[in-house]
Amino acid sequence: MADTSPPEAGTSSEAGAPHTPEQPQGLWASIKEALRGTHHDYTEGSLRRAIFLLAVPMVMETLLESVFAVVDVLVVGRLGPDAIATVGLTEAIITVIYAVAMGLSIGATAMVSRRIGEKDPAQAARTAVQAVGLGVIMGLPISVAGAIFSRPLLALMGASPWVLEHGVGYTQVMMMGTTSVLLLFLINAIFRGAGDASIAMRVLWLANALNIILAPCFVFGWGPFPEMGVLGAAVATTLGRTAGVVYQLFWLVRGSGHLRVRLEHMRLEPRTMLTMVRLSGLGMLQAFVGMSSWVLLARIVASFGSVATAGYTIAMRIILFALLPSWGLGNAAATLVGQSLGAKKPERGEQAVWTAARYNVIFLGAVGLVFILAAGPIVGIFTNDAATALMAAKCLRIVSAGFIFYAFGMVLEQAFNGAGDTTTPTLINLGCFWVMELPLAWLLADPLGFGPSGAFFAITVSYGVLAAVSVWLFRRGRWKLRTV
Repeated sequence: MADTSPPEAGTSSEAGAPHTPEQPQGLWASIKEALRGTHHDYTEGSLRRAIFLLAVPMVMETLLESVFAVVDVLVVGRLGPDAIATVGLTEAIITVIYAVAMGLSIGATAMVSRRIGEKDPAQAARTAVQAVGLGVIMGLPISVAGAIFSRPLLALMGASPWVLEHGVGYTQVMMMGTTSVLLLFLINAIFRGAGDASIAMRVLWLANALNIILAPCFVFGWGPFPEMGVLGAAVATTLGRTAGVVYQLFWLVRGSGHLRVRLEHMRLEPRTMLTMVRLSGLGMLQAFVGMSSWVLLARIVASFGSVATAGYTIAMRIILFALLPSWGLGNAAATLVGQSLGAKKPERGEQAVWTAARYNVIFLGAVGLVFILAAGPIVGIFTNDAATALMAAKCLRIVSAGFIFYAFGMVLEQAFNGAGDTTTPTLINLGCFWVMELPLAWLLADPLGFGPSGAFFAITVSYGVLAAVSVWLFRRGRWKLRTV
């Protein structure tokens, strides 16, 4: 596919080709180029153009990823607070799987982007094979164990008697889909690292389209489908994710603008796998620290009853819907950092990070203001229960007040990861979430008597500190010295 230029002039996309000036192009044409994919060399030319071409499909990808969560809670919300609580508690449990998936994804993106920056697509393809293999090896045992221990896990999370009686099937099906979750995260991370963000976006289009269509059919028994209640939402989500993985594998083999896995690449490389495990191990710990804080926060909120849990679940789904697209800018920065370091251009990567962070502040600042001003009508879309809506609106307003802090934190932590420096964000997460957020949430919620609102305030405070620490450490520049 020929490379065309977006709003700013750039350079030729082919490695080793002469750098020729390009004509400015309209915004709509640039968006179409970003969505359909491009052979653009992201280590050369206009930096704003590179961010644009990467961020547009990445924002769309993460926006569609958040649709998984929103669709489930929107459909299940019609079944009542206990059904919503089932979804919320299960998602809290599955955050451990998400931590594994995100950790593996960090290693895959860092290594693939570095190889692409070094102009070594064959090694990038071999690295992709190692990532897929790790996903399968880790996913299968987690799927089996999760399905077997679903009921004890729900009980440990403080589930109500209704959830323990009627919600276990939902949790079991979601846990059995763990391998699909890991591969969906991993292979999309491979595509992003290679600069093929449009393929990752189309994967989520397919998976979410199936989920949106199938969820109400299975939950309410529309047409020829059986009425499965809350269990039907899990079936629809798992089927959608599995279809997305099949589509990913097709594109890995068929090839894309920057990466194609051939038969000669399909062998295990112990050294490459060990490097990825090292990066991914810290990445998993990093993600686990962040995600487990949500699990324990959910446990703190659950002690105040199903209404509090349902309100928290609805608010967090809405918040994730807003935050995940902003991760697209972070992912774009991570890819540019990795490829820039591979091309021996660390200053280009640094400039990309600050530019992406500024864009993210503008976006999340605007969304946060909307959420604060219109929290009531927004949460009313998801529930008809007055008490649940009141709790959800309170959570939405409090957490949204910190969106500007989240904007910086997300981009900078992704930038460290893109450079292969998984240690720094892991330590930041440990300090801000485990050392600060969780004790503060418990203290405010229970001993000081703020109830669930105390946990909500703790989220905003911890992310403010995370943003400040991230800015300080990124400016020190030690991430530029990392090798992968």
